Amino acid sequence: MDGIHDMGGMHGLGPIEVEANEPVFHHEWEGRMFAISEAGTKHPDWTTDYFRHSRECMPADLQLTMSYYEQWHYTFSIMYIEAGMLSEAEALGGKAAPGFTPRTDASEAGDPREMAFAKNDSARALDTPPAFAVGDLVMARNVHPTGHTRLPRYVRGRLGRIRAHHGGHVLPDSSAHGLGDDPRHLYSVEFTARELWGPGAAPKDKVCLDLWENYLDPA
Repeated sequence: MDGIHDMGGMHGLGPIEVEANEPVFHHEWEGRMFAISEAGTKHPDWTTDYFRHSRECMPADLQLTMSYYEQWHYTFSIMYIEAGMLSEAEALGGKAAPGFTPRTDASEAGDPREMAFAKNDSARALDTPPAFAVGDLVMARNVHPTGHTRLPRYVRGRLGRIRAHHGGHVLPDSSAHGLGDDPRHLYSVEFTARELWGPGAAPKDKVCLDLWENYLDPA
């Protein structure tokens, strides 16, 4: 979807400031938020892509003013409320509703690192051959979907070259909306900076993006 989250290639936002020896968490509550995201009870229909879409639907003023983990807190609160696992009053008050029934499917205590790095693999077997080969010139489709997509605006309608084929992978556009895996071939596509931003861009700079086959057309 075309929202404020898709800011790649935009001017006026200033440089990215990198803090020397920056801590993983700037405040204790950020670590707790990360723990909730990893070990908290989740709805069976939730996927990484659903989380990303929910975050993208955040109002623009919040996207621009909330810190990274503030955005996570907002997004997970919305997801839990929409799933019926949390009421708005509970989210605002920080306490369970009177007379609630405790859940019995909470995560067991364990090594947080194991929880954090035990990710599901998005690779899927496909019966159809890839439409493109390494070295092929392709054009990213100029589309503007209303739902989640991993095709950023700044490459739409631009020419790129296939640099790698990664096999079949879950299509985020489908997974984000509960429509199943719908796996498609995934490629690394290289774009020159001048193709993306014009003749004023550095002549040797390039950008590589992992893009699904349905995002691409033959050039």
